[in-house]
Amino acid sequence: MSVSTHLLRCTGCGERIKPGEARSNFRCRSCADLFEVEYPWSESAEGQTQEPYSASRPVAKNRPNPGALRYLWQERKTSTLSIDQSGVWRFRDLLPIVADDRVVTLREGNTPLYEMPRAAEAVGMNWLLAKHQGMNPTGSFKDTGMTAALSVAVSGGFEWVACASTGNTSAAMAAYAARAGLRSLVLIPEGQIAWGKLSQAMDYGSTTVQLRTDFDGCVRVLAEIVERAPVYLLNSVNPYRLEGQKTPAFELLEQMEWQVAHHVIVPGGNLANVSALGKGFAEMKQLGFIRRVPKMSVIQAEGANPLYRWLEKGGQGQLEPVVAETRASAIRIGNPASWKKAARVIAATGGWCEQVNEREIALAKAEIGAEGIGCEPASAVTLAGLKKLVAAGRVGREETAVLLLTGHTLKDPEYTIQYHRGELLTEAEMAGASESELARHAALRHEPVVLDAQADAVLRVLDSFGGARA
Repeated sequence: MSVSTHLLRCTGCGERIKPGEARSNFRCRSCADLFEVEYPWSESAEGQTQEPYSASRPVAKNRPNPGALRYLWQERKTSTLSIDQSGVWRFRDLLPIVADDRVVTLREGNTPLYEMPRAAEAVGMNWLLAKHQGMNPTGSFKDTGMTAALSVAVSGGFEWVACASTGNTSAAMAAYAARAGLRSLVLIPEGQIAWGKLSQAMDYGSTTVQLRTDFDGCVRVLAEIVERAPVYLLNSVNPYRLEGQKTPAFELLEQMEWQVAHHVIVPGGNLANVSALGKGFAEMKQLGFIRRVPKMSVIQAEGANPLYRWLEKGGQGQLEPVVAETRASAIRIGNPASWKKAARVIAATGGWCEQVNEREIALAKAEIGAEGIGCEPASAVTLAGLKKLVAAGRVGREETAVLLLTGHTLKDPEYTIQYHRGELLTEAEMAGASESELARHAALRHEPVVLDAQADAVLRVLDSFGGARA
């Protein structure tokens, strides 16, 4: 399909514009809402009448052939071309946004789908899966969106790209900009970013500026910068980011042999990820790959929960920003840009939005680590939130759920070390824990032991754990 066939459609008023007509902040001139990429076969395109989330099977006009594409996508896995080895551009037939020779890739995507037997038992389910987007090149799901949007920047002839970030976006943008030979600017809130993430942006050569504000303040400053200078905005308001970030939905379906999970659980920060995945699943149904979509649920940290609060109040009117405060720095966002898109996906698929506290996040992170997988704190909200959804009867024991783990465990090693040393949570945060929960924390903590350099001393430690001697 030609790259000239797509349009940008405002998700608020429905206005359509050509790609080159977008403002530097990617906001609609008429209503200031966000855009999404629309193709001739998209559900929203003229002549398409079926709702992608409805029970009836859609028959999309101008659609690609599902059977042929499934075969083609598998065949590309055996190719030596970098564009085919990418887990995003392998699906380029459904994101024709740039010419093949303008693609910037680090062979992102193709991330593993893990079974989680211990976590399933802890939650009270028979079967639980985790799609680990932290296994991308820079260690987070942001790579799938960045390869798409930065390729558009290259195609547009930009020399500078920029983002405001809590960490993962900056690492991804800096890496892909370096790969493309572009210059990059990162705005981060001073003292509110994990050093592991900041070090990545620095290592990839980005101009990194710490501002004395929070993430939302960085966004405001960046909005003015892109208005005043020829700098391409790469935050998730950029609709091309979401085109890349929808592809894990395709990948997940492929890994599950085109069987649809009952539930997909996603962390909630700026809320673009659930919006992108919802778009991906909807397109799969619209094009006839699947007959239904999974229920999409978002989990937010209790201290950064504007969408949860909005929905609890009835989901009417404008979302009220909050002063975000959580150790899960990747989702420490009080005024999420994509909240309307996310709310639509949750409502349309029959999902939920839940909140979890710091103690619940820490325990869930340790439980995921005990599976030998690990993740950054923000990813762990999915397991913590799933526990609540199961307890409330919203997710059944016999159903299949997939956790979206968005970041690698090495993204925030200080958090992990503090947890295992018993230094992470305050007395007030632990005060509400039940005896069983306290026991679970104690069993999962593994503080390093310092000993003299003697074999007998080490063996005595082994004996305390059940022994290793015959």
